[in-house]
Parts: sequence; C-alpha cells; structure tokens
Amino acid sequence: MAIAKAERLMNLALCLLGTRRPLSKRELRESIEAYLEASSDESFSRMFERDKDDLRELGLVIETVENLDGEMGYLARRDSNRLPPITLDAEEAAALGLAAKVWQQARLAGAASGALQKLRAAGLPEDVDPYEAHGALEPRIPVHEAAFEPLMLACRDRRPVVFDYRKATAAHPETRHIEPWALECWRGHWYLAGWDRDRGAERVFRLSRITGRVRSRNGAFTAEVPDVVTVRETVASWAGETADRSALIRLRSEAGYPLRAKATAVRELGDGWDELEIPYGHGLDAWLVEFGPDVVVLEPAELRADVVDRLRAVAKG
Repeated sequence: MAIAKAERLMNLALCLLGTRRPLSKRELRESIEAYLEASSDESFSRMFERDKDDLRELGLVIETVENLDGEMGYLARRDSNRLPPITLDAEEAAALGLAAKVWQQARLAGAASGALQKLRAAGLPEDVDPYEAHGALEPRIPVHEAAFEPLMLACRDRRPVVFDYRKATAAHPETRHIEPWALECWRGHWYLAGWDRDRGAERVFRLSRITGRVRSRNGAFTAEVPDVVTVRETVASWAGETADRSALIRLRSEAGYPLRAKATAVRELGDGWDELEIPYGHGLDAWLVEFGPDVVVLEPAELRADVVDRLRAVAKG
C-alpha cells in the first residue's frame, strides 16, 4: 500500500510539473492509472484531495486556477518549485534550530522537525545539533486557538476562507469572507491580516475572537497580496503597536506593569493610584479593557468612549 501511494504521488507530481496549463481533476484522473481504478467519482475526489495535500506538505507548490468555464485546474510551475543550493554555516543552522524549538509545544512540531530533516539532507552541517540548548531561556509561541492551523494552511495555499467573528464591541458574531495574507503574534495573541471581501478593505482579526470552524472556499484571491513588511506593519498598527498621539490614564498602584513599561511619564496621585502618559494608537482601547477596573481613561475623550463601549459589550455577554 505504501509503495502504491508513493507511486501515485510521484505520478501526480510529474503531471502537475510537466504541464504548461492548469489540468482539471477530470484530466488528471484520465492521466493517472490509480485514479482510473477508483470505484467512484467520490472515491477519486477524496483520494485526489489527500494526495494534493500530501504533496503540499512535502513542499510542492501547487496552484489552483479557475478557467473561463469556471472549472478549477491545477499545476505546479517549475520556477516556483526550484530552490537554489542550500549552504548553511554553524551559526545559521543554530538559528534555524532555535526557530524550530519555538514550535515544539505547538501542533507544528512535526512540520518543524520535518523541515530540519530536509535541511540536513540539503547540507545542514552534521556536527551541529539544531536542538542543542543555547541558553537558560527557551522560546515558546502559544498556539491555543483552533483557528490557527486552518488559517495557516489557507495563508500558505492562498485559499479564501469563511468564519464567524465576534468584535469586542459586539454581542453576536458576524460571518466574514476573507482572503488571508499572514498570521502575526503580538503580546501573546495571534492576529490574521487579510482582505475582507464584504467590506472591500484590508482588515485584521484576533484569532481568539473567531467562533466556530474556519471553512475554506475555492477560487483565487481577488485582491493583490502585499509584501510581508506591509502586512506586518498593518498587524502592528491594528494591535496598537504604532502610535501617533498620547493618552492619559489612571492606573492602580502595583498593577498594569505592561502599561508602565510603555509609559512616557508617570506621576503618583496617592490613594493607590498613579497617572500615566502612554502612546495612543489603533487598538489601545482593546488593550486597556484587559486591565479591567485597574485602569481609568482620562483623555482623550474618544478613547474613553471606546473603552466604555467595549466594557458595556462585555457586560452584556
């Protein structure tokens, strides 16, 4: 069975790499003997989808293209699947090993381990242990949200998705149709940056506010995907990492240390309270709400109103 599957995957890869135009599922079935032997169209479809996912997991870049008749086709361009020779020195190998260790407690642990094995085969120095300890601190990225893995795969494969999302100021979730671009982690929370088809604009979503299952959709992206730097800047802005103004808040003494680290000025008020001046950018209201009764916004008025609205939404459930 293992040999038969390996042969089937090899034949599918050769078909996708050898074509100059997208091949439909029907054409691929007619070209590969194992698919012709499938007992039904449904059985073939399940087999093909599994094989396609397996090839992508192995690193083959498979594009999905819709033709003029609305039929989906598949191909693997040679220029997208050709890598230059990989040469790594000891320091670079150690850096990759450290990055892989970040994911050892996440569901990507297997993928990280497999990637390092491929790098070893491609020239990773044998005398370098990528998992060797490099200090007393070990990096970890928390991945608790069920939406993380399907969104990561959708970003990789450039597949549109649909999910239900509850804003901090809303009592009920709304359905969003998104073209996912990238995932970023800020302050221990994961965010998705992408194109919101319903609103016709770029949007950022916090994964912990996604409810239910993330569903994939067929078809190509309708909006151009920006470069990585632009996406990261957008996530940073929506997560409150960029600021163009200042806000004045009251903070309970011995509380809110992350806010104190950001403060540009601190003044003791007495009676267990301090006054802080902090950078004010998009997303600050959501961050302040997390500190609950330990924070009171003094100014600007618009920030105070946003925080009050969020607290009322939370109180309503």
